[in-house]
Amino acid sequence: MTASVVRPAAAVAAAVVDVASPPVPEAIPPIAYDPAVLPVLLQALDGIDVITDLSRVERLSRDFAWFSPVLKRELEGKRADVVVRPRTEEEIVRVVSACARLGVPLTPRGSGTGNYGQCTPIHGGVLLDLSGYNQFMWCRHGVGRAQAGIRLADFDTQARPKGWELRWLPSTFRSATLGGLYGGGFGGLGSINYGPLAAPGNVLGLKAITIEAEPKLIELRGADALLLHHVYGTNGLVLELEVALAPAHDWLETLVVFDHFDHALNAADSIARAPGIEKKGVTFLAAPVPAYLTALAEYLPSGCHALICIVAEHSEDGFKQLVSEAGGRISYRRTAEEVASSKRTLMEFAWNHTTLHALKVDPGLTYIQTGFDPTCHLAQVRALREALGDEMLVHLEFIRTKEGAHNCSGLQMLHYSTDERLAQIMQIHRDHGVMIANPHVWRVEDGKQGRINREVVATKARLDPQGLLNPGKLRGWDERVALLAAAATAEEKQATLPRF
Repeated sequence: MTASVVRPAAAVAAAVVDVASPPVPEAIPPIAYDPAVLPVLLQALDGIDVITDLSRVERLSRDFAWFSPVLKRELEGKRADVVVRPRTEEEIVRVVSACARLGVPLTPRGSGTGNYGQCTPIHGGVLLDLSGYNQFMWCRHGVGRAQAGIRLADFDTQARPKGWELRWLPSTFRSATLGGLYGGGFGGLGSINYGPLAAPGNVLGLKAITIEAEPKLIELRGADALLLHHVYGTNGLVLELEVALAPAHDWLETLVVFDHFDHALNAADSIARAPGIEKKGVTFLAAPVPAYLTALAEYLPSGCHALICIVAEHSEDGFKQLVSEAGGRISYRRTAEEVASSKRTLMEFAWNHTTLHALKVDPGLTYIQTGFDPTCHLAQVRALREALGDEMLVHLEFIRTKEGAHNCSGLQMLHYSTDERLAQIMQIHRDHGVMIANPHVWRVEDGKQGRINREVVATKARLDPQGLLNPGKLRGWDERVALLAAAATAEEKQATLPRF
């Protein structure tokens, strides 16, 4: 992995280094953090916004992990010792340097809209709130760059007058940050066209800072930058992101209702596939899921299956044709101007906002995350509905895969009973060839079938040599440390054996 230093943190002069050149340490001890160093740390951070009030620290140490009863239980009582809110690069450098010198864990946070406890510190220390580091930098030729703490809605506000918008928006776009989406998100509305963030060409580059007493600012491009994606800020601290953009459109927001499950499912797939219809999102909600969207109750007849379809206004005629052919009825229609004036958008009823609305009605619900096989995704959906019946509440988001195939991703809901039954339901999906991204675990690899990415771990060794970033969340790092320690212990024991 090669990266160029933008500038040394201690000087303005530019330099070029190869971050692969420092040798990977042979053995790195586990975190041995002593909270007694906090007064020294706070003195080093004089002049930077620091929060020590326990109630505020506890609140900021939480995200939406409570969607999972398992995470809610396992993360209970975990929090930072202090929250630090830098607003400039210079302040971030000071925080990083002080933490590295004193061995204090450092957990980055955006606005806390994630679902996996990614901003909940397991080992205490500093919670680094980057929401104040939020400047829009530039937008040109279909590319934009901004600081990591910028809210996604604010990014689009800056880019749209120039004819561009973000390629993907989570349903939390009003408060979610660009860095937070990159650190723990998948994609969102717009992924139906451009795939997830991880699809090559979506994220072009980033600036990160090494976690050292004398931090270095580095630029990573292309595949190297993706090694910091969706790892909860465990292997690198991202300061800026450069992303490819999409042409901005006036989006028409609609609800389409159906009496029959199969008609609605087929319609969702055909609209998602239609090459001539420019779209931002197609969401499929099988009964009884629409009943949980109480704010839209007047547009969702009892027992209906519904689609949330967001299409370009100039595509409306073709869209209406497909709806009619599928036997659906448009019950709700709002132009882009009407959406802007009402400040209500159907985007906040799709993706994981669907889960949020349902939990407000029935707190006993939880959810799973699934990825289907693009060669047979509809057959898999029907087979699972047959296998699980009313136990599974079907919610699908139509997307393109990282490779470009048309597919759907599931955010199915169910009533939580036991950890064992939850695991059984996820295994039933796997048995049908459906991939599970487990949202009930807080270690990076555990959500990905336990797969350890050696390159991700190697990146952490180079950018965070002391292992201070969000410690405990990257199993590959902890197991590496444990294996090296075990090997060293074995060698010591071998050395003490009597010789004959």
